[in-house]
Amino acid sequence: MKPDTSDPEIVRIFDRLACGRRSIRGFLNQPVAQEILERIFETAASSPSNCNTQPWYSYVVSGEMRDKLSGIFMQTIGQGNYAFDFPYDPKYEGIFRQRQLDVGLLLYKALGVTREDKEGKRQAFLRNLEFFDAPHVVFIFMPQWCGIREACDVGMYAQNLMLTMHAHGIASCPQTILGYDADSVRRELDIDVGMKLLFGISFGYEDPDLPENRIVPERATLAETVRFYS
Repeated sequence: MKPDTSDPEIVRIFDRLACGRRSIRGFLNQPVAQEILERIFETAASSPSNCNTQPWYSYVVSGEMRDKLSGIFMQTIGQGNYAFDFPYDPKYEGIFRQRQLDVGLLLYKALGVTREDKEGKRQAFLRNLEFFDAPHVVFIFMPQWCGIREACDVGMYAQNLMLTMHAHGIASCPQTILGYDADSVRRELDIDVGMKLLFGISFGYEDPDLPENRIVPERATLAETVRFYS
């Protein structure tokens, strides 16, 4: 067995980063400096991938284009008009359904939205399309030829990206819903049709005063998700 040569301080810092990252749903109107953005995305690209294919492509949107896409999404996704590159029709059951319900209840409680408040729920939904006021959003694509294995590679890249953001004091929220109108994103950003949109990540500096940013969803225990064999 290889001896443990880890640095306790590095372990402590990484544990704090990994366990401290949360999905944030409210941001300050304070853009991230360009040099910090470039450093973050350069670090994220150190992610592993099958045969070193590196199948991830990131399109970072800010300023006027960010506002334009938000307005478009309000008219497309917000009205129930979807254009997926990948099907999404979740049918969660059992514990998976329970976890979905639990986090939804936490969020609605923080927002002061009751079970009967249909308009409140709709406004909470539309906040997704406003990127929760984040000054930046990154759309994550992969080439059309990619399959499930490459999508796993992109997922590892996205986690690397959000952990790197967190290390820089920048909050993030991965959003499946930002992949609901792939056609508009390709058109507005002049992206080749051979590139397929998986999801988006809204990011920026957290607004600490918002109650929705203080919710902490429960995590499954180690015994529920991990088995050790020898």
